[in-house]
Amino acid sequence: MSLKTVSDVLVRLDRSGLADAVPLILAVGPYRLRLRCKGALRAELATYFADVLSEDDTDAIEIDILDGQPLDPAPEWQDWAREPGKTGRKDAIHDLVDGRLVFKRHTGVTFLQSDAARVAFGPVSDNPNQVINFVNTQILNACLREGWQICHAAAVTSGARTLAIAGLSGGGKSTSVLRMMDLPGTAFVTNDRLMVRGGAPLPIALGIPKHPRINPGTILHNARLHRLLTPERLTELAAMPPEDLWHLEEKHDLIVPDIYGPGRLNLTAPLSDFWVLNWQRDSTDPTAVTDVDLSDRPDLLDAIMKSPGPFYSDAAGRFQTDRTPLDPAAYITALAHVRVREVTGRIDFDALFEEGRRLFGATR
Repeated sequence: MSLKTVSDVLVRLDRSGLADAVPLILAVGPYRLRLRCKGALRAELATYFADVLSEDDTDAIEIDILDGQPLDPAPEWQDWAREPGKTGRKDAIHDLVDGRLVFKRHTGVTFLQSDAARVAFGPVSDNPNQVINFVNTQILNACLREGWQICHAAAVTSGARTLAIAGLSGGGKSTSVLRMMDLPGTAFVTNDRLMVRGGAPLPIALGIPKHPRINPGTILHNARLHRLLTPERLTELAAMPPEDLWHLEEKHDLIVPDIYGPGRLNLTAPLSDFWVLNWQRDSTDPTAVTDVDLSDRPDLLDAIMKSPGPFYSDAAGRFQTDRTPLDPAAYITALAHVRVREVTGRIDFDALFEEGRRLFGATR
């Protein structure tokens, strides 16, 4: 049986086991999500999303999570092109008349994305992080349909002012934002995806409930994070050449309340400041933070803009392709009332921390 419609997919999936599942309701800004899932994975998701659990499921986005049930035979997959600088095959898609299937080649997890149904299936229990990403993608999609812009940025807030930090992958945005969490009165907003909706006097920023996944270098250079690794591993990392440590990909989950305590998560805040990391590891110049106009700096805007990826369809149900261009003008409009600054010179997290101390200690 060929897969042409969402109904063709659903008829091959058995969701009857979810009929008596106690749903998880998530509240993220103005959005509600209703997750149906059972077993150990449900418990894991409940723990992960503990800070955004709610009982209000009004107008909630429905998501079903099924362990197992791979599509056999599988459809003809089309590879989704990766972003510049990244190699290898990661995602593949199969478009339906009224939806899209997205297949994770490394894990075998498959997602049905449509207005009629949103389902994660395959070896989901072995890959909870991909389920978490799928859940958060629904928040991003809802925002995009209402005119928000998705920024490739981490962010921290004091409530009155919020600092977003962008940069090339591996440029240090996570390390920088986590250092700002050492400032009293700050709260974590997001680690990698920040939604921004323009407005005055300041636009609104919305983070997603995704705890940071950080590399060993971030852990090594922040004593508060050392508990995430064994003393033996920390010693090994300290002995590595700095260049090797910088490029080491070894992700570790940082659960914000476990490290920083309760009340240090705030997903919604007014966006006042945006820093773009354009510093260099081989520079001898002192670290500098300088005001810029994004209209004159398309290179910096490229570091901020982020494709919504294969899961997004517009309000008419049209899915984008891996060649759909981003709209720089929409980002410039959304960030019109934000103070944007470029970070140049050598990479110096201590110097950036002091700049953050002045920022959050000042009045706007």
